[in-house]
Amino acid sequence: MEKWSVVVAIWTMCALCAVLFVRGATCEATRSARASRRNNGSGDVRRYEANDA
Repeated sequence: MEKWSVVVAIWTMCALCAVLFVRGATCEATRSARASRRNNGSGDVRRYEANDA
């Protein structure tokens, strides 16, 4: 029983680390994609405002 507890604890730790790693890796990519969309959108608005004025 003790061996199984150790094995389960190790696998649980590995799974937790994998989940946190994937979330951390995708969070930055999503954040930069949102920032670039915002920058592109605000840049387009400024161009239109400059042309209208």
